[in-house]
Parts: sequence; C-alpha cells; structure tokens
Amino acid sequence: MQARLPRLPNLPARLLAAGVLHWGLFLSGGAIAVVAGGDEPGPRGPAASIYSRGAVRSQPAAEADAAAEAAQAERIVASSLARIAQADAVSIKLRQRVRLGDRVLVGTGRYLQAGQGEEQRFRFETTLTCDTDTFEITEVSDGLFCWLHRRYGQDPPMLHRIDIQRVRGRLEELGAADPADTAAYLGGLQRCLWWARQWFRFRQAVPAEIEGKAVWIVDGYWPPGTLALLLPELAEADKRPAGILPEELPDGVPCSVRLAVGQSDLLPQRLEFLGIPGTRPVSPGPPEVIAAVEFLETQLNGPIDATAFYYQPASEELIDLTRHIIKSMSLMRP
Repeated sequence: MQARLPRLPNLPARLLAAGVLHWGLFLSGGAIAVVAGGDEPGPRGPAASIYSRGAVRSQPAAEADAAAEAAQAERIVASSLARIAQADAVSIKLRQRVRLGDRVLVGTGRYLQAGQGEEQRFRFETTLTCDTDTFEITEVSDGLFCWLHRRYGQDPPMLHRIDIQRVRGRLEELGAADPADTAAYLGGLQRCLWWARQWFRFRQAVPAEIEGKAVWIVDGYWPPGTLALLLPELAEADKRPAGILPEELPDGVPCSVRLAVGQSDLLPQRLEFLGIPGTRPVSPGPPEVIAAVEFLETQLNGPIDATAFYYQPASEELIDLTRHIIKSMSLMRP
C-alpha cells in the first residue's frame, strides 16, 4: 500500500530550522524536524540531481548492478531499524546540529525505550539552541497516550496527545502485520528513522570507518516524482531528464539522506540530511550536511527507569491529534 503524501507545513523559517527530530518533518506531516551531529560530511553524492546514479533513471546496462546494490542498502537500513524496534530496552544519547541559511542550531538529547508490542514505552527529548532562541521537544509514550510537547523560543508551548489504542485499531483496519507496533506512527526515534526510510530510497552502501568503528554509509534519494507532488511548483522541473536539482529545493529541504550503520551490530551511528543551504536563489554546488544526529552511548537491553515513561501534562492547553493522525495514516513500506 502506498503512503499518502502529506502537505508541506507552512511554518516560519525559524520553526523549520528548529527541526523536531523527525524528518518526519514534512515527511510525517509534522513540523520540519532535523537534528544534527558532527561536522564531518562523509562521502558526497552527485550534485547533478536529487536522484542517485543507480535510481530509476540509470542506464540499462547498469540496471542489474544498481538493483543489487540498492537491495543491499535497503536490507542494511531495514535491519538497523529492526534492531531498535525489537530490542527489549534502548538507551541512546544524541548530539545534534541543524543548519538553515546562516543559522546553526546545536543541542543534545536522549532516547529511552522499554518493552515490546503493546507494552512498549518510549521517551524522546531534545533541546536545540541558536543565538537567544531555545527549542525544546519532549515526546513520551506511556502505553495509553503519546504526549508531544513543543516549546519554540518565546512562542507559547504546545501540548498534543495521541490515543494509542485508536492508532492500533487503525493499523488493524489497514492490515498491518503487527498492529501493536505503533511507535513509528507516533513519535520518538523510531518515527524519525522509519519516516526517513519511508520517503527516501536507499541506493548504495559503502564501507567506511567512524572513530575506529567499521560502518556502512548508506545513501538515500527521493524517488522521482515524489517531490513534484510535495512541491507542485517544481513539477515542471521534475519532468526534465536530470530532474530537480539540489539548488532548486527550498532552503532546509534535503536532496538526500545518509545513514551510518555499524557493520558488526547494525546499530545506527549517524543520520545526516544533505542539501544546499542559503537564501534562494542559490548557486549550484555540491550538497553538504544541513542537519544530522549522532547516536552516542547506545545500550540495548539494559535497565531502564520506568518512571521515565510517566508524563504529567503541564497547564498548557491540550490539543488531541488522534483524529488527524488516524485520518492521514497509511502503512509504512515493507
């Protein structure tokens, strides 16, 4: 079943920059969310198009090799996401950096997860700062509800709630293989990773090393035609042989994604989004890292304090997002 295409959010630039760690950003229909890690960009992709060398527009003679390479890349990413989703417990520290135009936000965060199926709980929180602005995100699944708390600079905080049982019921209606597996549709780290896989197609995996650890560097690209639906003003550009060029995308919208995965443990090490920053129009050039998150001190199946998943809403006005989430839901791609 194909995922529905959400509309791009109409948000102020500083909210887009704040990125709330889901490049579920417009990918999931939420606020633009990108978080960042180190400054090292890693191997650069081709600058000629937002599509990869071995994607749909590849030469016929290379199609078999490209298909095999893409299959390996997709397996690596799917296996890495499964490692997180199926663990009895997860604890990860995060280090982040986001760039939009001439602004850079940096911050830290953490992700905790415990249990499986209907018993799974998670807590994700991050704080990003830029100049005098601070952007805070907290997402907690307590088993009954998923709570989403946002505070963007001086703006009033926002508190949203999602009824997990109703989301699970919708997954049953859609024929999900495991309707109890709801995290990717709610929030937290799983949503960030799964939505990156939902929207990008991974085409190549290259062996590399990060701080002495052997990893796979896996590059993903927009499928042809997708951005033309998300950004109708680029529909004509998408019809060209080269497709949409990186410099034609709005500032903050990536042309590709890159995931570093440990070769021995298949755990995610770093997630990066590449694009060309700057006020539009911008000159052509090689894409660079505009947002990334580093996963530090990852621990699986260790002790987790159960009180981390207890959330008592503050006094801000509550908005229930359940109806909106259910209405826009479709299954993640297999």
